[in-house]
Order: sequence, then C-alpha cells, then structure tokens
Amino acid sequence: MIVPLSQLHQEFVNECRYSAKLSEETLRGYISSFALLQKMLPAISAETIDSRTMTEFFRKLETRKRIVGRGIEKRGIRKSTVATYRGKLNSFFEWLRIKGHLAENPFRNMAYPGVHYEDRKYLKKEDVERIFTSIAFDIDWKDDFIRKRNVALFSVLLHCGLRKGELVGLKLYDIDLDRRQLTVRAETSKSKRQRIVPMNSKVIVAINDYLAVRKKRRMQTTSLLVSGNGDRGLTKDGLIHLVKKVRDCSKVAFHVHQFRHTFAVNLLNNGCDTAKVKQLLGHTDIRMTMTYLRCLPTKAMRADVESLSLDSLL
Repeated sequence: MIVPLSQLHQEFVNECRYSAKLSEETLRGYISSFALLQKMLPAISAETIDSRTMTEFFRKLETRKRIVGRGIEKRGIRKSTVATYRGKLNSFFEWLRIKGHLAENPFRNMAYPGVHYEDRKYLKKEDVERIFTSIAFDIDWKDDFIRKRNVALFSVLLHCGLRKGELVGLKLYDIDLDRRQLTVRAETSKSKRQRIVPMNSKVIVAINDYLAVRKKRRMQTTSLLVSGNGDRGLTKDGLIHLVKKVRDCSKVAFHVHQFRHTFAVNLLNNGCDTAKVKQLLGHTDIRMTMTYLRCLPTKAMRADVESLSLDSLL
C-alpha cells in the first residue's frame, strides 16, 4: 500500500517532536517547507522524489510571482532561501531513505547553492538609533507602561542576542538583577540547552524602569514581557505587530533576528573570542558562529592591516 507523503511527513514531525525533542521553531520550519513543496508540486509522492523533481521545485520558486510590500510584484529567491528550504527538506528526505521509503536522497548529488553571508545583515548604528528614538519618543504608545516595556524588549534584543522565541519565552524568574544575568531556558532555546547571558548596564536600566511600572500595575503573569491587551505574556504575533509599528515609524526595514546578527557582529568586531560568542548565542556548532566573521565590514579590519609593516613581517 502506498502511504501518502503527507502522512509520512507527519510521522517524521512526530518523531522529531517526541523522540528527538526538537524545538517547535525547528518543527515549524519543517512543516512550512513541506507545505510549500506540496503547493508547488501537488502530485509529489515518495515514488516521484528525485533530483529532477527537486530541480523543478526550485525552478518554480525562482519563477513564481510574489506580491511584496506595497503591491510590488517580485520574482526569484535568494541563494540563502534555497539553502534554507533545502536544509529543511533534506532532513525529511534522509528520514525517508533510512525508513526505506526512498532509495536515495535526491540532494546527495545535487549542487549546493553558494550562499553569500552578506545575507546575515546586521543593523548599522544609525538604524539602531532611529529605532530606539522611535520607540522612546516618536510613537504614541497606549501608555508609559507599554513604552517602557518596548524599550526593555528592544534593549534585550540588542544587548543579549536572543532569538524571537527565547525573548517572548522569558519569565520574571529568568532575570537576575543582582547577578546581572538572564537565563534562556532549555525549553525556549532552539538548541534545547540552557544558557546564561550577562546583562550590561543599558539592559539593567531599561528592565528596572519597566519592572517599576509593571509592579504598580500588579500584573500576575509570570511572563517578563506583558501583552498590551491584558494580564498575559506577549505572544509572537504581538511581537510581529509591534515590529511593524516600529518599522513604519522609524523607516528602518528590519526584522527581529537582525538584532541577533548585530549583537554577534559587534561582539566579534570588539575583539570578543569566537568561543565566547558561540556560548552567548547558544550555538551547538562553532561553524555557525564563524559565519558571522564573514559579515564583518572592511573597516573593522583596517586597523589590523595598518599594523603590518616591513619591520613586523615574520
């Protein structure tokens, strides 16, 4: 009996969720990538998966029309996007091969896109300043409580390098103001590993200001970041809505993850050891951390080059 590919993918996701204990963020990536595959190739099955089929999938992605921004029509996808979809689908295809549903993983002998790491864009100083100015002064927030919450929220993003899920997952007890550190718990971390992140004085001030106003509200939720619509934690949808409002006001086209890139690149630019940056970001593989080295601007290396002279050569 031929098992539908959708059923096999559900089995794959369940195994990843309950046996491998992968994060929900990772699983959402698997699910959305497979949904796109089915949308582009409705008749696809385990029997028809091969290199030609996958080439056709990426061809359709490249040539499809998309509406972005203010009704602007766009075609094509970045190499990094191809690499992302390929990585998500590769995990499923490898699972199919191991389970005997697929003779060979189609990606095994397919050329891999050469990704340019400029895609890992960090925010420039002037953009960060515009964002924080908009949050603190320009946007007419519901009240001072929401303004201080948002200043604290973006301060944590900039100075602690948290992922979106890690940010909204923060609890009050994750913040230790005495030790000047916050805890990213295993259940909210993509790597499923707990880590401790030091907080600098800028974050401490922003969080203290927010907590002082929060205390007056007598909020009962254990979530650090409170929703603007009740005594409950801010959700990812709420964060998306907030980011859109800040983008519109600041005129900076940013996304949340760029603050993580900014955190990493600036640590490396200031001479922080790569192994320390790896620990702060919660990476399981230092090769992931090393990609940020390729994002450093030329000016960051100018002083190093200037230090070379005929007298200093080995």
